[in-house]
Amino acid sequence: MREALFVKQNKPKWNQYESAATSNPDEIAERFITISDDLAYAKTFYPQSKTTIYLNGLAANFHQRIYKNKKEKTNRFIFFWQYELPLLFKEYQKQLMFSFIFFSIFFLIGLLSSIYDNSFIRSVLGDDYVNMTNENIAKGDPFGVYKSQDSFMMYFMIAKNNIQVTAMTYLMGLFFSIGTLFILFKNGIMLGCFQYLFISKGLGVQSLLVIWIHGTLEISCVIIAGAAGLIMGNSFLFPKTYSRFVSLKKGAKNGLKIMVGIVPIVATAAIFESFVTRHTEMPTWLSCTILISSLLFILWYVVLYPNLLTKKLKTHNLPK
Repeated sequence: MREALFVKQNKPKWNQYESAATSNPDEIAERFITISDDLAYAKTFYPQSKTTIYLNGLAANFHQRIYKNKKEKTNRFIFFWQYELPLLFKEYQKQLMFSFIFFSIFFLIGLLSSIYDNSFIRSVLGDDYVNMTNENIAKGDPFGVYKSQDSFMMYFMIAKNNIQVTAMTYLMGLFFSIGTLFILFKNGIMLGCFQYLFISKGLGVQSLLVIWIHGTLEISCVIIAGAAGLIMGNSFLFPKTYSRFVSLKKGAKNGLKIMVGIVPIVATAAIFESFVTRHTEMPTWLSCTILISSLLFILWYVVLYPNLLTKKLKTHNLPK
């Protein structure tokens, strides 16, 4: 896009931001995000122009207003999780939906394959794990694997593994999104086999009440990481009006922000698996409370809140 056209399309919005000052924190946050996007575009295509200098000053003004009389690190932390991350979820809701659909399909493939082929579970999970689980079932402690190690040692091992899995799911998006789909396929198949292993032993309901205490957050993170990988991969495949390099840079940056955003959820899932899941005899109501609360949190923060936030910001008639 020529600079003159870029200015013509956005100048009314910039003038409004300057002339119609607001003290509403939601409006200031939305304006800052919008100006930052315009500034990034201008820096890419008109790095030495007066337009870039002007937008840099405008963005700096909003930045100063956001962090005025506050500690920057604390305020930036709150701003990221309260506004920036939810708005990214809203912007890339299609990628989130596709990641969920693909993972669900792969899960069903693993589940159905296990039903119709008894050897499929062993080929995916391995003989050692299946034999160990069968031995635990025979002992009357089907979920004994969650009690086999010290809680703290188990936490660090699980947190490390979960971070590696989610990071790989995101990074494999560099391979034109196919790499991310492969990781989702691998994990979906494994989960389907893992779940049917207990269903086939008559432990389907009990496995849901135990495994999904941590699995709700853990699998949600894998799906969100899958969306981050698709964002990066699709940004190269479908650059729209940007060059492929610029589009990839933008997609990789936004995907990385999402990955940073889910780190606390990954850590919480590891805490549940290490310190809570091992209590397999906990009351059903407590297990259901943890499981349902985790699910509701994911649905609220990833789906509902981003939509509500976007609608709230639109009511202020802020032009994009």
